[in-house]
Amino acid sequence: MTKNVTITPNIADPDGFYAKLINMHDGLIDEESAALNARLLLILANHIGDRAVLDEAMEMAAKS
Repeated sequence: MTKNVTITPNIADPDGFYAKLINMHDGLIDEESAALNARLLLILANHIGDRAVLDEAMEMAAKS
């Protein structure tokens, strides 16, 4: 059971967001794509800032 992480849809225009996320990777080789994902993850993690939320999200991601 989640305590801090929002898992219900919470993004305006989720299809548009997903399309933009995928398009960011267009033309990149695997290593560049992985680096882009890592940078985005760190930027978003810093924006969230709450260690409990981040820990819970990491645990959820590791299980899926």
